[in-house]
Amino acid sequence: MLYYLGGVLTQYFGPARLLQSYAILISLALYSGFLIVRYSLPMFYDMLPHDRGREFTINAEAAKGKPTGAGVVWVSTFVILSMLFVPLDWIKTSILILTWLMMLTGYLDDHSINSWGEYRKAILDLFISMMASILLAFYIIHTDDEKAIYFWLPFFSNSIKIAPWLFVTISTIILWTSINTTNCTDGVDGLSSTLVLIALITMGVVFYFILGHKDFSAYLLVPHIEDGASWAVMTFALAGVLMGYLWHNAFPSHVLMGDAGSRALGFYIGVCVMVSRNPFMLLATSSLIFVNGGLGLVKVFLKRFLHISIFTNIRFPLHDHMRKNHGWSPTQVLIKFLIIQLLITVAVLGIMFKVR
Repeated sequence: MLYYLGGVLTQYFGPARLLQSYAILISLALYSGFLIVRYSLPMFYDMLPHDRGREFTINAEAAKGKPTGAGVVWVSTFVILSMLFVPLDWIKTSILILTWLMMLTGYLDDHSINSWGEYRKAILDLFISMMASILLAFYIIHTDDEKAIYFWLPFFSNSIKIAPWLFVTISTIILWTSINTTNCTDGVDGLSSTLVLIALITMGVVFYFILGHKDFSAYLLVPHIEDGASWAVMTFALAGVLMGYLWHNAFPSHVLMGDAGSRALGFYIGVCVMVSRNPFMLLATSSLIFVNGGLGLVKVFLKRFLHISIFTNIRFPLHDHMRKNHGWSPTQVLIKFLIIQLLITVAVLGIMFKVR
């Protein structure tokens, strides 16, 4: 809204042109998101459902009774801020709607006395992920000069053409996996939100400085995304509201994001990865999240459906294993996982953009 308003007002008031600066919009979205959630979130504590003890944690009593489902507040704030600061088109509007719907499914589960169950949530995740994947395929085809989908990959200097059905399949798998592994990582105060914050800032920087910049993308032999800066504004808006939430969720937490927050975050990160046209960017954004929660999902799947036991001596999510078997405190888990993810992110980005 402000972007287009700036274009109209510039002829009457010169400084209004700043509203069409993506750097200004990024700053406004980031700081507004942080300040609004930082000061408004405690007002909703009494309205939120309260935690009844989480499945994926070894100290459920520490979380029990705390307000949860806070994602309904800051994801909704993110949607409103995006409408205000992001130059929206049909695809970004669609992603905002689907992100909010993903949040809503999690919030309804948080609020429900009886859990919705794994299978119902898995089907909802699959449906929304597939819808998003189809829309993203149309978006990429529509914005590409050759009306085709191309992936740029490490170790290949040329982009690789991908059939639309294959893109939709890969995208649906990535989105579904990102949703569920991010959800599983939400078990230590500040852990999931901190790791996702790294992912959001990483993708925001990539969208703005590399993929959205014609000269830089050409130099690095990666496709130029014409509206990459718009995706950066939206991504930094989500980073801002997440910072505001993390202010209250840092150990010892006063409020929990619940499925309402973790599912929406996982979904949006997966969308960013697919918008970048490189599915391996997931290694830069969420590798530790995948190891932490994803291996647990694999372990349960193999045990439940194929009666195959793996990692029998390791507790998942991995953060619970480190706390119970290695005596790490919640703060040690957070800081050490943060360091590992930063090291992985820097290394993967270097490989992605230079080893081609």
